[in-house]
Amino acid sequence: MPPPDIGIILGLGNPGDQYAGTRHNAGWGVVETLRGSGRLPRWSTEGPARVSRGTLAGRDAILALPLTYMNRSGGAASSLLAGAGVGADRLLVVTDDFALPLGKIRLRAGGSSGGHNGLTSIVTSLGTDAFPRLRVGIGPLPPGASSEEFVLERFAPPEEPVVAEAVARAAEACLAWCSEGIARVMDRFNG
Repeated sequence: MPPPDIGIILGLGNPGDQYAGTRHNAGWGVVETLRGSGRLPRWSTEGPARVSRGTLAGRDAILALPLTYMNRSGGAASSLLAGAGVGADRLLVVTDDFALPLGKIRLRAGGSSGGHNGLTSIVTSLGTDAFPRLRVGIGPLPPGASSEEFVLERFAPPEEPVVAEAVARAAEACLAWCSEGIARVMDRFNG
């Protein structure tokens, strides 16, 4: 059985090449960056998620990408927590947020889904909103634009360096969460 202080970092997004690099897959990008920089093992499929297990910042960690599509992310979150034998406080969900300006990141210890379908699915599946989350800004949503279409767009070339910097900063925040916990990481990275 894994140690009780294991951290699970779940990057929300949609599986499939057609979604790679889209705004909605910002969470996937962060977790993929984290796996690469942490030199964790290759991905393996475990139930409804791709996972990589290893050590980050001196702590046991599970990185995960749900294979359930964004709106059904709760099934992957539930399965990961049950498999690790830990509570929702050991889950850090990384997701996109079009209400945040492009390149900003925001961490919270819990709270509402803010209308984000992936977070709503997790809250419903876990029966709690008391889990940490890291939002990566992909906005703003252009006036009159459909949010469903906007989140499935790829970033424009001038946006790409801003997104790359945000993804790197978010990956750094994930590492800090593993060793410091959410309160310290919020103080350090929100701003």
